[in-house]
Amino acid sequence: MKAGKDACRSPYRWGTMLLLIVIVLLGTTRGYASVSLLMEEPYGDFGAFNPTGHAAVYLNHICAQSPIELRPCHDGEYGVVISRYHKIDGYDWIAMPLIPYLYAVDSLNDVPMSVNKKQVAELRDEYRRKHLQGLAPSGEYGEVPKGEWTQLVGASYDRKIHGFEVDSTPEQDQRFIALFNDRSNVGHFNLLFHNCADFSQEVLDTYFPHAIHRNFVADVGLMTPKQVARSLVAYGKKHPEVNMTAFVIPQVPGSVKRSHGVDGVTESLVKSKKYLLPLVVLSPEFTGGVVVAYLAEGRMKLPKNATLFNAGDEEITDAQAAPTDVSTRTVLPPPSSAAQP
Repeated sequence: MKAGKDACRSPYRWGTMLLLIVIVLLGTTRGYASVSLLMEEPYGDFGAFNPTGHAAVYLNHICAQSPIELRPCHDGEYGVVISRYHKIDGYDWIAMPLIPYLYAVDSLNDVPMSVNKKQVAELRDEYRRKHLQGLAPSGEYGEVPKGEWTQLVGASYDRKIHGFEVDSTPEQDQRFIALFNDRSNVGHFNLLFHNCADFSQEVLDTYFPHAIHRNFVADVGLMTPKQVARSLVAYGKKHPEVNMTAFVIPQVPGSVKRSHGVDGVTESLVKSKKYLLPLVVLSPEFTGGVVVAYLAEGRMKLPKNATLFNAGDEEITDAQAAPTDVSTRTVLPPPSSAAQP
């Protein structure tokens, strides 16, 4: 392990310099509370089979006392990413600090500029051994456990992430903490009706009741990350006071295979020849209906003016009550250019 770390020490320094430049270019520390949907691109073999991707929610003023207990952030902290996972120690949801979630390290100073598959595995296992033994304990002989715990750390090594942010209030954050610390946290993940997108809907609806809804045309009633994003964008346009903004968290450069675009249900069928062509032969009427459903309600054009995410937005307690300054933020454009019906 030591040799592996020493081998990439120079890229780490360059990565730190790059992040510092980004922080300077994008502005100063923010004082406003916010809640953000993270629509994460699919990757790997499962992502090719199911291109809907993953959904999580980033809360910039809420932090993790533990992976299953929430609290207000202290000064210098960056907030928490919360999502539903499949078979991770029996829990329904798990909360991870932002920097480890994205990069599998404790500090921005340790974020690499470029990685390969071996380095990603080493970074994840090192973080797991230090912080996640309770969720993913080592094997009998100290070996790395199997399972989906890897989804908890280093998300930006596997995929590009699209963020949709709206303002929240301290009162909303406090209510969310109380509700989710008190509720049962027992996992019963279901890909169709109790998945990560369904959980993101629960979180966002806690802040903004009835903001997120299913699409029975484009997604045949299934909740998908893209539908959560589409709903949140629509809510932001109806409620300009929440200052809807968009950002992008790039996939870390390197030899790790790149992720690909997020699709909805009918969209994935229309775009995939291996599914669409057999459907045309077997049921041209059904196929025509799928295409119409996609064209009518399944498309979504991602904002071209989405800014690069500023990972340096740390908690400043005294700034919570300060008025929101949207002059340095990129607000989503009108519906015609941000999303197509």
